[in-house]
Amino acid sequence: MPSLNTKPLQVFIVAIPETAGSALYGLKDVLMATGNIWQTLSRNGVETSPFAVSIVSHGLEQFFCGNNIPVLADEDYHQPRTQPDILILPEIWLGPDEPFTGRYPTLVQWIKQQYEAGVYIYSACSGAVMLAETGLLDECQATSHWGYQDLFRKHYPKVRFKPEPNLVIADSAGKIVTAGGTTSWHDLAIYIISKHVSPAEAVRIAQVYLLKWHDEGQLPYHSLLRNNRHSDHLVSECEDALKRHYKNSHAIQVTLDQANIPPRTLKRRFKNATGSTLIDYLQNVRIEAAKRQLEQTQLPVDEISIDIGYEDASFFRRLFKRRTGLSPSQYRRMFKPIIHSAEPDSMS
Repeated sequence: MPSLNTKPLQVFIVAIPETAGSALYGLKDVLMATGNIWQTLSRNGVETSPFAVSIVSHGLEQFFCGNNIPVLADEDYHQPRTQPDILILPEIWLGPDEPFTGRYPTLVQWIKQQYEAGVYIYSACSGAVMLAETGLLDECQATSHWGYQDLFRKHYPKVRFKPEPNLVIADSAGKIVTAGGTTSWHDLAIYIISKHVSPAEAVRIAQVYLLKWHDEGQLPYHSLLRNNRHSDHLVSECEDALKRHYKNSHAIQVTLDQANIPPRTLKRRFKNATGSTLIDYLQNVRIEAAKRQLEQTQLPVDEISIDIGYEDASFFRRLFKRRTGLSPSQYRRMFKPIIHSAEPDSMS
């Protein structure tokens, strides 16, 4: 823990109209409470303030961010009164097919300048899209919400996008770190506190705020079936066929027969339109069906395996873990309580 005489680290959190208020104010609140809230609640230890946290934007006039949440910036990035040590790009409201290209060019250039000046750059969730716009993630590994993997593939192909982890250190010096899904700002806050204050203080803050480190990564939350927009009507019919016949052990052949074009041609068109092979798509359909049964029924895993089209339950278990990061039993333990807690009987 820094001593009482240690100068607080200057933390800037970027806010624009697209910013998600929960991440913006959540990060500010947690970082400002570091070094003092546990000490106050436990009546133990010396209170400190290792972070001085400011919201930075395009001016100092109030504006409204996502869901009409008011924002009053502390700093104008055009003329900041202090130099940040840490710069955070929180989640922004951005559709999975909505490019960020060309927005806020002055801000994007300023972010690059901060990195060149030695500032630590951190992003949470879709804040990584803004970071990618700077070019600082080119040829680097990075993560964001899994729903943006197609956007990265299309608009930022130089970024080695990883939808699985909850946190990715992009550069060898550890100066750029990206965090995954919507509540990944929790993981990011824990990481920042651990790195810049102490691991012990990070644990204390996690305990106060009930923050959870998502060490399971994003795969358990990842929808394997996304509606990729394409104009190939035949491929769309094949997607529908695979969804209808996924329990059939000959689902691929049924789909090929229905298409009535050379198999090689269909496989090429399918991959070009969806980004998946036929077998990958079928496996994703089956795993999504298995997820629903694990969440909503008490059926044994072996019976679920047979029901979705896999006679070999051991193969199903290996495939399920490869696609979700968890075994079927682990997945059931993780998500079944969520389903049951929402049921009326559980409230009595």
